[in-house]
Amino acid sequence: MAIDAIRTMHAKDVVAAKMASAYVTIDGERFLLFQAKDLTARLEKDKQEVAILGRMSKGHKTVSVNGTGSMTIYKNTALFDRMLLKLKNTGEDTYFDIQITNEDPTSAAGRQTTILKDCNIDSAVIANFDADGEWLEQEIDFTFEDIEQPEQFAVLDGMKA
Repeated sequence: MAIDAIRTMHAKDVVAAKMASAYVTIDGERFLLFQAKDLTARLEKDKQEVAILGRMSKGHKTVSVNGTGSMTIYKNTALFDRMLLKLKNTGEDTYFDIQITNEDPTSAAGRQTTILKDCNIDSAVIANFDADGEWLEQEIDFTFEDIEQPEQFAVLDGMKA
């Protein structure tokens, strides 16, 4: 009886986290966000319990999703401060888009682009310093209303059974 060879991923196909770019579009102006240090965006599912006749365990049904995110940037831009100050001074809130592209040229996974639509700041560091620190950074928490992925990673060789 022949044993099938175990398929494994090639190390070169891991996508390097540093190999990314990010752009932010605010009021129709697009900026390269090269200050970005890290960004995480999540879609959180809101599930409701469903009682089901004839069984002891309850089911779970998704009824909505909520987009949340956080990022840390090197604080050498006032882009996000301006949004917060505009809100404080005028009451007008600012919505913006963030486009993230991950692409490691050595990986066969290729390129993936994600656009977070209608982002809105929840909170952000407006000023800081640290006598023991190395770099000035700004942490920004936000929500987003929609998401698009015009480019997705390829299916790697060996993934399909």
